[in-house]
Amino acid sequence: MNYQETINYLFNALPMYQRIGQAAYKADLDTTIRIDEYFGHPHINFKSIHIAGTNGKGSVSHMIASILQEAGFKTGLYTSPHLKDFRERIKINGQMISQEYVVDFVQKHNNIFKSLNASFFEMTVAMAFKYFSDCKIDYAVIEVGMGGRLDSTNIINPILSIITNIGKDHTKFLGESIPEIATEKAGIIKKNVPVIISETDELSKPVFNSIAKRKDADLYFADQHIKFDYLCENLNYNIYNLVRDNKIFELDLKGNYQSKNLAAVYKSIRLLQKMGVEITNENLKYGLKNIIKNTGIKGRWQILNKEPLVVCDVGHNYEGVSYVVKQIMKQSFKKLRIVWGMVNDKDISKILNILPKNAYYYFTQAGIPRALSANLLYQEAIKYGLKGEIIRGVKNAYNKAIIQSGENDMVFIGGSTFVVAEIDL
Repeated sequence: MNYQETINYLFNALPMYQRIGQAAYKADLDTTIRIDEYFGHPHINFKSIHIAGTNGKGSVSHMIASILQEAGFKTGLYTSPHLKDFRERIKINGQMISQEYVVDFVQKHNNIFKSLNASFFEMTVAMAFKYFSDCKIDYAVIEVGMGGRLDSTNIINPILSIITNIGKDHTKFLGESIPEIATEKAGIIKKNVPVIISETDELSKPVFNSIAKRKDADLYFADQHIKFDYLCENLNYNIYNLVRDNKIFELDLKGNYQSKNLAAVYKSIRLLQKMGVEITNENLKYGLKNIIKNTGIKGRWQILNKEPLVVCDVGHNYEGVSYVVKQIMKQSFKKLRIVWGMVNDKDISKILNILPKNAYYYFTQAGIPRALSANLLYQEAIKYGLKGEIIRGVKNAYNKAIIQSGENDMVFIGGSTFVVAEIDL
């Protein structure tokens, strides 16, 4: 098989949660552990940083990877899902895993995945760890897929764990309450491994305190010690002030909501420095300034055009969309147009209720089985006073929004990672 044939095989032959949802979920690590044994535990050959959370874990992962790269370390980065190319999930120093490696890996080891009825995610994690080991990286930044305790990435023993925040997402699997979800996320806390929590929440705080104490893990709530204030935006960067030290940082990831992620990253780097990891203040400064250049991250308040202003963002749960809506309402525009699609396992009513009422919507759906019907989305949206129309196909919806927009208007594309993935970035 060539690369495209291999990818098609993986998408179609292995259960993939992002595409089909609950049917791909496994409530244990048995298969992951057996696959890891088959490959000889490759993750023990590099140091890792493990990142979980409801929102922000992707941004935090890319920030830390960028800083480690600036410090001269050969840095692996594992994230999910991808937007355009499967290989976005597995990178070293911003370079995607090669097509040849993917094809060779699947051809050599497919029998083990078949025999164990492995999922797409289990296979992908195994590929990432094997690739990082083969390439002799220094550090790996590993983003949790979902939850933490039962996530396939949770076989590693990192030098640092980070949990960005806790919100009600994937409640079918992680629990209906904040303490239940926090317990699942806290599953990445390991014995004697320090853990950083981005945001203090009174419902989740006792959970983290209890589990960290039981694991003898030093626990830090970043927002209790560090605060970044958003100051302004120039052509290429958002400017933040570190309040305590009155230091200025430039961030090439747009979106004011990154201030909370910054606190966790800053605390993480300071902790790594105390551990003896050779990261200078200059590495920190330029790592934050060059995240997109260093890692290739996309879809986080990504500005695609200026006149009209066209922005996309992969925020897709209540908390994530809340941040995005606040950012939208800070923009200047004559008319706001929103291309919107969602997946069928989100609390759509809660999300629709906070979307801007002053926008015109192009309701659509991504080309995956898990996508919510555009018809159903429209029917629910009008209950919340949202006005718009149904457009078949994300690209068609996007093109119509652009055609109907003047240079002083704004077009936003979002609601689902898979909606953003179908436009040209």
